[in-house]
Amino acid sequence: MRMIWGLWRWRRNPLRRKTDVMEACAALIAAVLILLVAPAVGWTSGSLAHGALVKAAQKQRAERHPLSATVVKVLPHPPIDSDPETASARDAHRRVLAHWTGPDGSSHEGTLGAHPGADPGERFRIWTDDHGRPVGRPLDTATATTHAVLAGIGAAGVTAVLVDGARRLVVWRLMRRRYTQWGIAWERAGQDWGRADADS
Repeated sequence: MRMIWGLWRWRRNPLRRKTDVMEACAALIAAVLILLVAPAVGWTSGSLAHGALVKAAQKQRAERHPLSATVVKVLPHPPIDSDPETASARDAHRRVLAHWTGPDGSSHEGTLGAHPGADPGERFRIWTDDHGRPVGRPLDTATATTHAVLAGIGAAGVTAVLVDGARRLVVWRLMRRRYTQWGIAWERAGQDWGRADADS
C-alpha cells in the first residue's frame, strides 16, 4: 500500500524517476491482482475440487456397502511400542478375527479393527465392496466440502504469493537499474566532486 501511495505522491514531483513510477505501478497491479484474481482463482479451484470430490463420494457410496461383522476371536495386542503416537493409534482399535457375509452372499473371515472393548460374539459395522472385501468408509459430503474449501484457500494463497513474488522480482530489477544509474551519475560528476576548490 505504501507503493500505491507513492504512485500518487510521485505524479508531479520533479525528483521522480521512471523507476519510481514503475515500482509504484507494479505495487498497484499486484494489489489489484491479489484483491481480485486470487479470490477468483480460489473460488474456481474450490468449486472444481468440490465437484470432483462430490462425484468421488457418490461413486464410493454406490460401490461400498455397510455390513455387520461378528467378532469370532479377540487377537492379542502387538508388543508394546515406546513411540507414544504408535501406542495411541494401537489403543484406539482392537484387532479381531471376524466373520461377515458380503453383499453378494459370499462368506468371509479375516482380521479387522474393532473398538477397544470388542468381545467375541459382538457385532460391529464394516464397509465392503461388491465382493465383500473390506474397504474404507466412503467420503461424506461434509468432508468433501471441507477439503474443497481448503483447496480453494490454498489456491488463493498460492496465487497471492506468486503475485507478490513477481512484484518483488520487478522491484529487485528496478533497484539494480537505479544502482546502475547512480553509478553512471557518479562517474559523470567526476573525482573532484565535493572538494572545496572544485569550482575555482
